[in-house]
Amino acid sequence: MDLGIEVTNVLLSKKGLHEIFKLSPNKDNISTNAHRIFALRESYINTINEIIAFLQGKNQTLARVICSGNFLPQAGRFQQLDDMEWAFGSMGIQDKAKYLSTLYLEDIADYIKECVDENFGFSRYAERLGRSANSFDELYQYIENSSTYIDAISWTTLKQNIESINPQLICFTVPFPGNLYSSFKMAKNIKIHNPEIKTAMGGGFANTELRSLSDIRVFDYFDYITLDDGELPIELLHSNITNNNLDNSNLNLLKRTFIKQEDKVVYNNFSLRSDYKQADLGTPDYSDLLLDKYISVIEVANPMHSLWSDGRWNKLTMAHGCYWGKCTFCDISLDYIKNYEPLTAKLLVDRMEEMIAQTGENNFHFVDEAAPPALMRSLALEILARNIKLSWWTNIRFEKSFTYDLCRLLAASGCIAVSGGLEVASNRLLELIQKGVTVEQVAQVTRNFTETGIMVHSYLMYAYPTQTVQETIDSLEMVRQLFELGIIQSGFWHQFALTAHSPVGINPEKYKITAYQNEITFANNDIAFEDSTGIDHNVFSFGLKKSLFNYMHGICFDHPLQNWFDFEIPETTISPNFIEACLEKPEFNSIKETAKVIWLGEKIKVEPQNNQVKMTFHNKIDCIEITMDSEKGAWLSIILNELSYKNDSALTFGDVKRKFETQFDDFTIFWYSNTLDLLKDFALLVV
Repeated sequence: MDLGIEVTNVLLSKKGLHEIFKLSPNKDNISTNAHRIFALRESYINTINEIIAFLQGKNQTLARVICSGNFLPQAGRFQQLDDMEWAFGSMGIQDKAKYLSTLYLEDIADYIKECVDENFGFSRYAERLGRSANSFDELYQYIENSSTYIDAISWTTLKQNIESINPQLICFTVPFPGNLYSSFKMAKNIKIHNPEIKTAMGGGFANTELRSLSDIRVFDYFDYITLDDGELPIELLHSNITNNNLDNSNLNLLKRTFIKQEDKVVYNNFSLRSDYKQADLGTPDYSDLLLDKYISVIEVANPMHSLWSDGRWNKLTMAHGCYWGKCTFCDISLDYIKNYEPLTAKLLVDRMEEMIAQTGENNFHFVDEAAPPALMRSLALEILARNIKLSWWTNIRFEKSFTYDLCRLLAASGCIAVSGGLEVASNRLLELIQKGVTVEQVAQVTRNFTETGIMVHSYLMYAYPTQTVQETIDSLEMVRQLFELGIIQSGFWHQFALTAHSPVGINPEKYKITAYQNEITFANNDIAFEDSTGIDHNVFSFGLKKSLFNYMHGICFDHPLQNWFDFEIPETTISPNFIEACLEKPEFNSIKETAKVIWLGEKIKVEPQNNQVKMTFHNKIDCIEITMDSEKGAWLSIILNELSYKNDSALTFGDVKRKFETQFDDFTIFWYSNTLDLLKDFALLVV
């Protein structure tokens, strides 16, 4: 079950809001904004059911009423209205209505946080308690405090499931700090009301932060905490519990599991069984989730950002781990990154078809650390060969493998967006990060994606160890140029964080920083540090984010960089046409004999004309005509049919070359002829 969406649907209802407003404290002690929301409480109560239904995909005609400006009560969040004409135009009514509805929900969330529960958040509940919590003390205190209203709703909802299922083992997945407190609180209630049930925790937070766990109090709530891939650890727990073997005094062999034994935290990893291969794990099963109850929101008026929260995406990975696995800021020492194991395209598309049949959704988000380009190519070809209509997006590295032709192929298969790390737009720092890319390369690759209709989001970083003020300003200038040229549509600045499992965290002296590590008894990930440069990078945060907000709107490119900061900054050393010059450099990618040749066009019409033929080519949006020698025209017609994406062609560039040269002269002259150049621009790809 997804406790999050079930609690949200109880809370965001007519009855739920009625209870929320009944709980409100003395009105003299709340802000003007909270006063306004309370004064408009009847409007909120009387519109909430309709808004939630709309965000669940029902009653879509309500969008026009929402956009009218007279339907939703408006409080503080509406004072920050984005430029909706820029974001949605005059016809984007559905998205505009979602955006306004999201602001409406955020006003409600602000009220709940101020008047009912200070830790409230729709997706990040009490997140602060899980961040950098080297000690369990503060979280423990909150868990032991009396339950909040949100806790009560959560327990009532969970209890109903427990009573109907009567489980022996309940496993909580905790991917982020914002899921941690509620998981502990629910586990506490299980121990109080159903002490016979065993509880376990796993997921991203445990895998990353709890590897040094030693605080015995954690096991007042959870019997087991498992690390890394969960299939085998949970199977062994399940087997032992159902066979009554786990009493912690006579433990069977477990896999990567923390337990309490003789008043100590013990790590049991004694099972000799190997983890399951990715190919053997099966297809994710959504059957028990209330898929029709999820809500789609648009938190930021930005088409790329909306992918995270608007609509529902079936989640898959192309590969376990990261094929690159070298970035020095990343937790590359951990299993989920270092153990790389790709799937085959055929198996991936089999799973995609299963999930489409089960969920009715044909949208996919591949959540890879960095999707491998070769596997993306195979995936695209498999999707096209099976003629499946879907949309998908993923995270990548901006590496040179993403040629213009490969991007065209990905777009044809339904790829709509990619996100990737430019990190620090400085070749010195990119080399120190071991990103394996250069700024010039990023510019060319993002251009390739953009020109083929695939949106690009870039993760940007500042305050990397040894980064100078000059490098920060130069990085901003390159980002400005990337947006001005329109080859990146979205971005986000992240301040560098030192993590315990990254190469920088493991060997800070090498990167000229001093790390300040606390005693670890609970979570261990973020580490405080001091850079040898002594620069206070925090002062750049506001200016970097404000400038990026404007660049994403396509404005203020002519503003001096100094305008974004209220303190003196150096002039940029980057030429004003640096990125433009990068794009003008030809991409000399010699064609490998093993590269696949793909024809994305439709069936060819051939009309004889004396010793020549007129050939008409169609794709989905255009057609072209060419005239050529009859014999070569006949050969071309046959070979393009063989190369069609519909035929799942296995022909390589070398195969095509050999086929041509058995009948004609030098293939190179033919391949680079004006006629073939037309076809290559139209629908003939080499990938």
